[in-house]
Amino acid sequence: MKDQNFLKENNARQLWHPMGAPADIRANAPTIITSAEGVKITDIDGHSVVDAVGGLWCVNLGYSNNVVKDAIAKQLYDLPYYSAFAGSTNPPAIEAAYAVQEMFAEDGVERVFFTSGGSDSVETTLRLARQYHRLRGEPTRTKFLSLKKGYHGTHFGGASVNGNARFRTAYEPLLAGCFHLPSPYTYRNPYNETDPAKLAQNIAAAMEDEIAFQDPKTIAAFIMEPIQGAGGVIVPDASFMKLMRDICDRHGILLISDEVITGFGRTGDWSGARHWGVKPDMMSMAKGITSGYFPVGAALISGKVAEVFEGAGSEGGIYHGYTYSAHPVGAAAVTATISETLRLDTKTNAAARGKQLHEGILKLAEKHDIIGDVRGGHGLMHGIEIVSDKAAKTPMDAASMKRIHTAAYQAGAMVRLGMHNILMSPPLTITEAEVQVILDALDAGFSAV
Repeated sequence: MKDQNFLKENNARQLWHPMGAPADIRANAPTIITSAEGVKITDIDGHSVVDAVGGLWCVNLGYSNNVVKDAIAKQLYDLPYYSAFAGSTNPPAIEAAYAVQEMFAEDGVERVFFTSGGSDSVETTLRLARQYHRLRGEPTRTKFLSLKKGYHGTHFGGASVNGNARFRTAYEPLLAGCFHLPSPYTYRNPYNETDPAKLAQNIAAAMEDEIAFQDPKTIAAFIMEPIQGAGGVIVPDASFMKLMRDICDRHGILLISDEVITGFGRTGDWSGARHWGVKPDMMSMAKGITSGYFPVGAALISGKVAEVFEGAGSEGGIYHGYTYSAHPVGAAAVTATISETLRLDTKTNAAARGKQLHEGILKLAEKHDIIGDVRGGHGLMHGIEIVSDKAAKTPMDAASMKRIHTAAYQAGAMVRLGMHNILMSPPLTITEAEVQVILDALDAGFSAV
């Protein structure tokens, strides 16, 4: 690695960063993270903090799991790459598909299609949804429904079903035939409804209305996150996903559960859909599938969908995929990660530490008037909405949000800003003492403004 002077001088010069304006990033050089251990990260100046972001919702096992690291290293020496396109495969891919299917059998999963990440996985489910209906003799089913505030990656398909204009407007026109329903967001919604169950009923009625307007026989799938992540950690009422499932079933529409964030224990269970008692038709996965140690994603396929493809003979050909689909090194990482995830029972710790963090944030809300809304309560997914006027729900300005972020980092925790929200998703191996460090750092951050 180059020396510190080189790294600091060239920070943000050659490298364009995702999710930011190049001019802003050059003016405000990013924090250079040089090492990590356990749930802590250390920057180039030697400042160590608890990573309350978990890399990017993904480092479920923390940074020091040697079982996964060793599996990756060994596979690099045995077989660093080979294609999994039709006609060839590799042993790690077979083992990984078996492990994934077994882990999510309770969700109705019978088949696995590996990708390079979450955006790829969403794109795969959208494509397969259209092909599924075509194979069934309903080629007019090409449209997609999704939720405002939802996040489904950055490919043209994923961006088209995304429910946040920030990820859409610069790239429009996007995929035609994508329509958005209100989010189950009790703090801000067009109905001014604060009762989660009533809001769920309102959105269900809006969905029925939209389906009737579009014509049910033109709609391929409805995609949703069981808990909306990047949109602000929006937790729906317990009835919500079941309502969506019932509506989809009545109209022959596939239900895709985007579990890129919520899969592999983050919510306190292995999938987010399990919290709501729903079995999706397809699921998109990534992040926790390798704890972020290797770029892998997966589209998980139910028996209902698999039966149509496998019963169609050559007509069921899937002419879609990626060079790195079922990459042997990534597949080895998947199998090792699942083994460690189950051995450590990370969902149980996620539930306990998530409860501690959520209750701690609620106490901070009693102290700091700038906290407008606290969201979470299901595992280690937390959102805090910051306002400058609590009565008017006025979003906090960007400069003040940056001050909160900086003060929290200086006090010992890396948190993530999502506009006027603070988002947190620490490793699922975090301890009680490390959660308290996050709470103390948040307190310092809020006090700074």
